[in-house]
Amino acid sequence: MPIQDAAWHDRMYNNRALVPDFAEHFAHWQNASEQARQSLKALLNVRYGHGPNETLDIFPAARADAPVVIFIHGGYWRSLDKSDHSFVAPALRAMGACVVVVNYALCPGTPEQPVTIPDIALQMTKATAWVWRHIAEHGGDRSRITVMGHSAGGHLAAMMLGCDWKKAGRDLPAGLVRKALSISGLFDLAPLRKTPFLQADLRITPAHVRMASPAQWQRPRQGILYTVAGCDESPEFLRHNRLIHQAWGPKTVPVCEDLAGLNHFSIVTDLTRPGTRLNALAQQLISA
Repeated sequence: MPIQDAAWHDRMYNNRALVPDFAEHFAHWQNASEQARQSLKALLNVRYGHGPNETLDIFPAARADAPVVIFIHGGYWRSLDKSDHSFVAPALRAMGACVVVVNYALCPGTPEQPVTIPDIALQMTKATAWVWRHIAEHGGDRSRITVMGHSAGGHLAAMMLGCDWKKAGRDLPAGLVRKALSISGLFDLAPLRKTPFLQADLRITPAHVRMASPAQWQRPRQGILYTVAGCDESPEFLRHNRLIHQAWGPKTVPVCEDLAGLNHFSIVTDLTRPGTRLNALAQQLISA
């Protein structure tokens, strides 16, 4: 058993170091995202609030009353942008969905306006509530919202499934989000406090761990979460994938799979490829 010191945590969680060609994945995402914005009818940079980065992009479905997919990007809550992830929209639209790709403020923020992971979770609550209130204007069926996310976004997607929506807004239904897909998600923030290359920006406190670790929450009373990770990811990411299944149980997490041949970045691209297991799981969840 390796000594779980700071260096071990950095090795386990530094995905860019684990995937030497990560820049090629990012370049593909950016190029495919630009093509998606050019080829699809889209409403870009729609405000869901007045705070930093509180914008979203809407890719309406071909037909009205379509199921809705909210996609939350990754980047360890401190990097990347919704504009890097427009590439998921064509594949999800092909499944019949109205697609919403959301942005959020990045850690650590500024000295005048610091940003924490719980702050970002509240932004995602605000964005999801905005979608419920307004997506019908863009052809979406607000009673059929699925939240999907990658990495940090997978963590936030799980938080949306576990959100107490009646506390978020009196007009909101308790079952606002009933379906979520977490791709390479993280469900316990405690190890990240021991990860130097992250903690410098994330500044996670024990209170943040308690507030924003879905694996430490009680199982949501309703809804289902599908979780996947790539078999080529670090042992810690594979552990997180099992952890939420153990914490919430098979009734809430009926799908918990490690997908062969995929790393932390190639797995997102796999979502967009018809015939793959992840693409099929997304279609199954949207249609449920």
